[in-house]
Amino acid sequence: MKLVTTAQMRELEAAAVAAGVSERQLMEEAGLAVAQEAWMTLGTLEGRRIVALIGPGNNGGDGIVAARHLYDWGAEASLYIARKRRDESMVDELAPREMQVLAGEDDPDGVLLEQLLGGSDLVIDALLGIGQRRPLDPEEPIAKALVALAAARAGYNPPKLIAVDLPTGVNADTGAVDPLTVEPDQTVTFGLPKVGMYQAPASGKCGRVQVIDIGIPKAAQDAVPLELLTARWARTAFPPRPEDANKGTFGRVLVVGGSPRYLGAPVLAAKGAYRAGAGLITIACPQDLVAALAPSIAEATWLPLTPAPAGGLPGEAAIALRGEWPAFSAAVIGPGIGNTSDTRALLWAALPDAAQLARGVVIDADGLNAIAELADGRDRVPANAVLTPHPGEMARLLGTTVADIQSRRIEAASEAASAYGCVVVLKGAHSVIADATGRIALSPYANPLLATAGSGDVLAGMIAAYLAQGLEPFEAARLAVYLHAATGESLREEYGNAGLLAGEIATKLPRVVKELLG
Repeated sequence: MKLVTTAQMRELEAAAVAAGVSERQLMEEAGLAVAQEAWMTLGTLEGRRIVALIGPGNNGGDGIVAARHLYDWGAEASLYIARKRRDESMVDELAPREMQVLAGEDDPDGVLLEQLLGGSDLVIDALLGIGQRRPLDPEEPIAKALVALAAARAGYNPPKLIAVDLPTGVNADTGAVDPLTVEPDQTVTFGLPKVGMYQAPASGKCGRVQVIDIGIPKAAQDAVPLELLTARWARTAFPPRPEDANKGTFGRVLVVGGSPRYLGAPVLAAKGAYRAGAGLITIACPQDLVAALAPSIAEATWLPLTPAPAGGLPGEAAIALRGEWPAFSAAVIGPGIGNTSDTRALLWAALPDAAQLARGVVIDADGLNAIAELADGRDRVPANAVLTPHPGEMARLLGTTVADIQSRRIEAASEAASAYGCVVVLKGAHSVIADATGRIALSPYANPLLATAGSGDVLAGMIAAYLAQGLEPFEAARLAVYLHAATGESLREEYGNAGLLAGEIATKLPRVVKELLG
């Protein structure tokens, strides 16, 4: 499913008009869809009281059309024009003459609105649409209407609430949410969902999202670069698993990492790779750690390397690895390796050799910090690499702040993918996957349960496993991100929002895949 920014949605609407669909037709389709969703929400319309809160723009026009249909179908539908419309004639043109219409300018104290909302069964939020940019002024009529709506929703027997295209106060591009925003039960959005609806905090403020086709040409939709990952897509993305396969069929993954302080990280990456279907995993780590790690994963093979004096792996380990790369399909470099000068030396020497891998290399954790600190780090990253930074690591990769990254997550991921010439996965709520050609994908999930140590190591191993099984880097990253998050959602049903151990993600993964594939 594609996602659009405000500017892209405007372009799509213009494409629809150019294809012969009038603006009035777009409004009629949108309003009809909202009315139908309202009917399904209530079950019956006879005697039901519905209030449409109308703003000054096209979003308000959609709300007027919806109220007209509901009135015609038997509901006691009313309009409340919160702020004077630019085209006042539209109310007379679209609304039945008999319908109750109240104006906010005639209700300065909000008493009429309070009475109207107090006895309503359903409210339609058609105050502001995707064009809103500025914070709401508490003294403005629309803000006052939201305050009254919030009070009604908090009261006894509250009305159902449907938002038209976007809840008022939600930024369609950034996902920012105004403090006055009232969360609906459902958002009916038109053409394509807006990218802000799938970024925190807005993703938790839209209720159930229903996407309605209003006549946007398919070719124009297909040209949109940003895609939302879905279960339907994921079912089609798995690499084949032939019946006559052997472990070599599904690839060999090399995990390079480990240090005395972060013993478990390479094991978690290996478990993620195995559970995602890789045929054989080898862990290359300091030789003095093998005895401690081996009991944690009996299925792995080992490549013991001479440790650095301070722990971890020295730059000279790149020489020992040089002859090993051709034997592996994919690799993970970085889990638990430590942020030291030795790590920087190792990455500097090893990354050009890792380009020999048939499928690609995942660079994670302190491997990313090493790249960020190398003067020529960007030049040494192979084209078939997948970088998996969290916001702090991404800030270092781009030389900026975490606050800046979090304020523009999609743009930051795309910028990093272009700068490093590879696929980048920006982890966090609604993880972003971007590649150097401009393709971008967004995870539909935000889950605090996954915010636990080691979760990213499991994800890195999963990506490497799908690389080893033949998926291209962008596809491998997309599938792993989706399944990692979907597994988190499944575990959330058992655990709630806290208490997860990262290894449980790997353990649960095959069951989630089985359920997904039916």
